[in-house]
Amino acid sequence: MRVTVVGTGIMGTGITHALLRAGHQVTVWNRTAERARPLADDGATVADTIVSAVDGTEAVITIVYDSDALRAITGPLLAALDPSAVWIQTSTIGPDAAAEFGQQAEQAGIGYLDAPVVGTKAPAEAGELSTLVSGPRQLVDRVLPVLEAISAKITVAGDHAGPASALKLVCNAWIGVLTSGIGQSIALAQAAGLDPELFLAAIKGAAVDSAYAQIKGPMMINSSYQPPAFAVDGVLKDLGLIKDLAATAGVRTELIDTVQAIFDRTSTAGHGHDDMAAVRTQFTPSSRDSRK
Repeated sequence: MRVTVVGTGIMGTGITHALLRAGHQVTVWNRTAERARPLADDGATVADTIVSAVDGTEAVITIVYDSDALRAITGPLLAALDPSAVWIQTSTIGPDAAAEFGQQAEQAGIGYLDAPVVGTKAPAEAGELSTLVSGPRQLVDRVLPVLEAISAKITVAGDHAGPASALKLVCNAWIGVLTSGIGQSIALAQAAGLDPELFLAAIKGAAVDSAYAQIKGPMMINSSYQPPAFAVDGVLKDLGLIKDLAATAGVRTELIDTVQAIFDRTSTAGHGHDDMAAVRTQFTPSSRDSRK
């Protein structure tokens, strides 16, 4: 299929590579053009404008930082898209914004899927993201080759925009709690005079193990936070959306408040552009915070 990827940051670059490997014809566009140009060497067509980027495309994937970044391009994007194209909106923007953009697409006569993804740099590059989708089934079927190219798993959350984005926040709430807990256990092991690798070995393969612990744990032990797979400031943005969802749904927020405070301290300490594993630094005195 002819696919356009709008946004070529960490995730957009990985998604582009996965689409190219699957044999799709991919055009890319990024607000900062320099970030898109290297993809030309990988086989993508780099467009100068968003209008030229979606000319003749069958599907457009948007993967930008937040809803404000998306609003800045929605007008020209919808105006330039062919009515037969499908807009696959994968950015993490929350259910209210997802529904807002769905309404705009409907008014413009463009098919729209709310389709955020769970995963970071490595799964994106490997085409092994967990894609959450809500929208008309016929649109899902129309772009299934695109979704399959970037996904190890596709979960259909509903038939209209919003549920998939809500589910993404549910998943990211778990990721924030889990990463904070890993950081605390690594710090506790070290403070107790233990080799923190023993913690990872003790849980490995047990019911309490997680792939995330085995990935983030070594990063925390080695204070290795660059390059980021999911940056601290990006986590903070999502935690704000999660808190909004919890408040709207009437769910108590004590836990998410604590996680948000820990990541906020991590960012304030200078780790905003580091991997979220840098949350480990907040469980020991600042004098022991080392960065690589």
